[in-house]
Amino acid sequence: MAAEQMADGPQNGAPLQPRPLDAIDQDILKILQADGRASIRSVAERVHVSRANAYARINRLVEDGVIRGFSARVDHERAGHGTSAYITLKIVQNTWRTVREQLRQLPGASHIALVGGDFDVLLLVHTPDNRALRELVLTRLQAIPEVLSTRTLLVFEEEDLEPEA
Repeated sequence: MAAEQMADGPQNGAPLQPRPLDAIDQDILKILQADGRASIRSVAERVHVSRANAYARINRLVEDGVIRGFSARVDHERAGHGTSAYITLKIVQNTWRTVREQLRQLPGASHIALVGGDFDVLLLVHTPDNRALRELVLTRLQAIPEVLSTRTLLVFEEEDLEPEA
């Protein structure tokens, strides 16, 4: 796929050229990645700025699209989704946007990436068990007309690499 066909442009109204991040911005990002529930006061104290400055910086990072949101890190196995897999897909050329919208609707879809190489799309899914994974691949994914082929890579063990608090 051509590069101009892959890009969607800026998301969430973010400027084309984001403002540069200084060391304090980088430190704020590390703190919030490790603990998205950190209070403005604790962030300000840890990066040695006023609460107003920390608040303004976090708001700017959100407005610029650097921070896309705040969420909980989930242990999928404990949440009842003990089977994880990466699924590679080859798709019809120029159908990325259509396929992406259909993949977003799949139960358990966690991450979608358009990639270069031997396949076009990399999809991470979490399902309750192998039977549900089989159903997702054989019934849902392979029913998408733009999907030419799939390959499933079962995850035996995984670890999120999170920044230290």
